[in-house]
Amino acid sequence: MTERVGLFGWPLGHSISPPMQNAAFQALGLDWQYELFACPPENFEVEVARLIAAGCRGFNVTIPHKQEAFHLSQVSEISRAAATIGAVNTLIVKPDGTLKADNTDWRGFTADLQAHGVTIAPDQPCLILGTGGAARAVVFALRQMGVKTIMLATPIENESLAGKLMQEPKLIMLDEIKHESYEVVIACTPIGMSPHVDASPWPEDTPIPPGIVLYDVIYNPPVTKLMRQFQEAGGQAFNGLGMLIRQGAASFELWTGQAPPVEVMMDAAKAALYSHSE
Repeated sequence: MTERVGLFGWPLGHSISPPMQNAAFQALGLDWQYELFACPPENFEVEVARLIAAGCRGFNVTIPHKQEAFHLSQVSEISRAAATIGAVNTLIVKPDGTLKADNTDWRGFTADLQAHGVTIAPDQPCLILGTGGAARAVVFALRQMGVKTIMLATPIENESLAGKLMQEPKLIMLDEIKHESYEVVIACTPIGMSPHVDASPWPEDTPIPPGIVLYDVIYNPPVTKLMRQFQEAGGQAFNGLGMLIRQGAASFELWTGQAPPVEVMMDAAKAALYSHSE
């Protein structure tokens, strides 16, 4: 019998997760299938229960279900990462039919930095643009690396992270960036994502110091305006496609108990992304 997993979200437009996960299943000869489960918030718990009863082995969770997943009646275990980050992106069906709630976004970020040969030292100050779920995951990852100084920049007064993360990062306004010292920037906003490719979250009147490392979680387009700005200032810039693939690889391993072929997932994800963009 084919084992089923899939992605919950609402709405669910184009997603490259099914082709990349299914390519990995096929490469390992596993009779598994990854599907899309478009589900409005009011039906989320009912659909989760239905699919568990139908034999599904696990789920990825995206907007708007990442917080609601904590409150599912089937959840019997919550990982430290998910609890600290305040968001769930992976649900694993346990042998007794209950769920373990986890978050692999931070692992995807960490693994992709390593793949690019980027090491962030504890004494390197990091600036994060945004304060949402991706920012929470990145803060958790940086804390695991021992990074001592983390700042979060937001365009509006935002206390959404209060009390949620270890050693609360410093929260600043975007226009205060010019007064701060930083060596690494991680952009965790949708600003600049296709089709709005001419937008950038960086304040127009704020110069970019030379030699800064930028990681932009956006992967479509492959090179954002923000990435070009940092490259023109003499820095390195990476997009978030690898983070997406590697968080998916971590979910794959939690479901199956097997390490997936990441390069196969990468090739399938790129093929799906580029074919959709044409």
